[in-house]
Amino acid sequence: MLKAETTMRMYNTGALAIVRVETIERGLEIAEGCLNGGVDVLEISYTLNNAGKVIEAIVSRFKKDICVGAGTVLDSETARHAILSGAQFIIAPNYDEGVAKMCNRYQIPYAPGCTSLTEAVNGLTMGASFIKAFPVSDFYGPKLCKVFKTPLPNMPILASGGITLANLHEWLENGVDVCGFGGLLTKGTKEEIAENAKAIREIISKYRNK
Repeated sequence: MLKAETTMRMYNTGALAIVRVETIERGLEIAEGCLNGGVDVLEISYTLNNAGKVIEAIVSRFKKDICVGAGTVLDSETARHAILSGAQFIIAPNYDEGVAKMCNRYQIPYAPGCTSLTEAVNGLTMGASFIKAFPVSDFYGPKLCKVFKTPLPNMPILASGGITLANLHEWLENGVDVCGFGGLLTKGTKEEIAENAKAIREIISKYRNK
């Protein structure tokens, strides 16, 4: 039940931090700030070569308190490396069949970036747990989620890019299931990150409980 449990944890939190850090120490600091504010899901981007080490360090320090995964995973080799490092989910800016198969094999949720409905359907067909509305979400904004969900109402959508505290409610109203945040959850002190995380969780909880 690993894949199902992780998928539900991501949905229940409703938000994740998109982390790109030069040092393991800063990665741990961000993780602690996010956790203190109620966001217990972190994506460590493979845009930096230390991503695997950061994932390992977070898993070692926080155990099951934090659900940590890998981002910017473009191919199956990187996916396998991330999974061996302890990644519990895989997110990418693109759809790749090899990554989809690798994640299915090891029962890891996969969220491929899709720019068209055809790509999104192909991703779901190959077992994607979420469809990442990226990078087109930067241009179309929250309404993209509704466009995707009109023909496929049950499509699970993860969006990142352009989501702020001021417009988060718009994304939720348009059907996004998990929201990714960069600067809000990765910049500043632990206390500032925790404050932003708490504000994000409050908005999501208020929307879902109304």
